Amino acid sequence: MRTDEDRVWVGTNQGLALLENGKWKVYTEADGLAHRSVLALDVSPITGDLWVATMSGLNRFSAGKFTTYTQFNSGLANDVIYSVICDGKDVWVATGGGAGMLDTYTGKWAIYTEQNAPMHEPWTYSICAGGGNIYIAAWGGGVIEWNKAKKEFRDYIDPDGEMEIDLFPDDGVVHDITTAVTYDDDILWVATYFGLSRYDGKRWKGYFDHDSGLASNFINYIKANGEVAWMCTDNGLSSFNGETWITYKNLGTDQSGQVIVNGKSPKENILKASSSLSHNFTIGVDFKDNDIWVATSHGLSHGVVVGQTEVKTSKL
Repeated sequence: MRTDEDRVWVGTNQGLALLENGKWKVYTEADGLAHRSVLALDVSPITGDLWVATMSGLNRFSAGKFTTYTQFNSGLANDVIYSVICDGKDVWVATGGGAGMLDTYTGKWAIYTEQNAPMHEPWTYSICAGGGNIYIAAWGGGVIEWNKAKKEFRDYIDPDGEMEIDLFPDDGVVHDITTAVTYDDDILWVATYFGLSRYDGKRWKGYFDHDSGLASNFINYIKANGEVAWMCTDNGLSSFNGETWITYKNLGTDQSGQVIVNGKSPKENILKASSSLSHNFTIGVDFKDNDIWVATSHGLSHGVVVGQTEVKTSKL
């Protein structure tokens, strides 16, 4: 899901949906979409083109038309694309066969796999840019950092090597199975199915549902917005600014919800909310000014950020 000016683009398993001026439009294979299952989206800051990651190739949506990139007609590493970002003129993708970078000026691809990058296997799941680097979430390989100036790789992995527990706290990424990465305000956030990691360039800090306000260790997606990180989990949406956690949950019985506030003290404040997320299984989040959009397994939710992390939500 991505916001673009006054438009909201949503990837679904039945096509690419656009919400504009209060009306929905859906694009499918009949319109040129590579595959109806859309996994990720991004908008070029240079051209305004929409880039669409699907289960069967990469699309560029420009001037109302789709262009498709696959293994067979381009240098794309794999047609299953989990993540796409626009970094200036370059478009980066995380795929089931490695990470790739398309220079949109030259049309040439660069591909990075276990053959030329510090990955244990070529399954890459997420990608982000920030601080002069590209960060790649490699399944079972932690986080791969590509320094754009030096054109060098380095990796961040869980130093204790334990798959079941975080044996030595704050020694690095909490787990090598990483699901998403995001960077803002000089902070790298790393999501896993076993907890959350925060890296300020010098120190790592790990967070888990049993010792913080994180809704669940099972994190599907993460997006930083300034100093606040928003975590999409299988049990609600959590936000964290380095001091205070706020988690939003659907109570499941009516349109009401629950807001759980947890600061530095272990005491929680549990509040009843008149509106809530569509579902607690959250899979995507994006922002436009004070508006927040949350993708769930049962629909899209829209909220308004009224404080540093406080949200009033409504369902669509």
